[in-house]
Amino acid sequence: MTTSLTRQGQSNSTGDARALYLKLFSGEMFKGFQHETIARDMVMKRTLKNGKSLQFIYTGRTTAEFHTPGNSILGNSDGAPPVAEKTITCDDLLISSAFVYELDETLAHFELRGEISKKIGYALAEKYDRLIFRAITRGARAASPITKSNFVEPGGTQIRVGATTNDSDAYLSDKLVDAFYDAAAALDEKGVSSQGRCAVLNPRQYYELITAVGSNGLINRDAQGTALQSGNGIIEIAGIKIFKSMNIPFLGKYGTAFGGTTGKVSPTNMGSHIGPSLENASGASTGINNDYGTSAEVAAKSCGLIFQKEAAGVVEAIGPQVQVTSGDVSVVYQGDVILGRMAMGADYLNPAAAVELYVGASAPSAF
Repeated sequence: MTTSLTRQGQSNSTGDARALYLKLFSGEMFKGFQHETIARDMVMKRTLKNGKSLQFIYTGRTTAEFHTPGNSILGNSDGAPPVAEKTITCDDLLISSAFVYELDETLAHFELRGEISKKIGYALAEKYDRLIFRAITRGARAASPITKSNFVEPGGTQIRVGATTNDSDAYLSDKLVDAFYDAAAALDEKGVSSQGRCAVLNPRQYYELITAVGSNGLINRDAQGTALQSGNGIIEIAGIKIFKSMNIPFLGKYGTAFGGTTGKVSPTNMGSHIGPSLENASGASTGINNDYGTSAEVAAKSCGLIFQKEAAGVVEAIGPQVQVTSGDVSVVYQGDVILGRMAMGADYLNPAAAVELYVGASAPSAF
């Protein structure tokens, strides 16, 4: 009996410790995810339950008409408003994992698992943002899903930055400001709400803007120091909050590009994960059930996004979670696997709410 009670106590103690560790890892992973992702709160987000896809409804405009006395009112004779449906499917399970060897933990002078959990959160957030930004890019090149005769709704917008064929135009603050006002006017003209408008640029573009803050039309000029430099929507142009990210399609890469006609010299020791080329993420790619385009389709001239919340939607079947091995598995391998996972999918919704900035003589093609 004594042995049994001891074992039970040990089991409870082990279970409590494991629950505490799992809570810690989940907190660190989710903290890393929330710190890195910016797109999650910029678009329409819905939770997916009991199915593989969700439908988003998009309605077009209708008209007003005078009533003729004695006539029945059965809806406008033209059948407006027209309605279109957009289905967003969940992609396959997205994972990031690491094996933590128990001896490494014993010999380390720092807490290893929490740091690894945080980096797993970073990896999931990076993929999450990249897919959403590619969906918005696709939407900016698309026509409206409303196809009813005489009720053609506006589609996406592409705005050229600068007037030369050099990629360096993407960094010119005055040209960027002109593009922002052009984009704001286009969104106004297409009837897109002014609420929830935002822009995502790469870090060097953002810093080019704030270094000319006294003369380039930025709002919140009095913001200084870390507030101004944070890139978290502190500053605005034409009512468009500006964010910075290394996950937007930028001149054929993610977040940054050097050499050629960019006028930018790469810093030393950049590492292999900085500014990677765009991968293929069309519906034919493994794990992809939506269409985020191939690297060739996204092309090498896109250099920023301006959009309103209705531009894209994301569905989440599994939010960011952590799983950790234990028991016999830990004994056999003398360590644990820390796994971060989520299941999501994204696509554009209202193309009129999406604007793509580009450089060069011609706008990138739709895909």
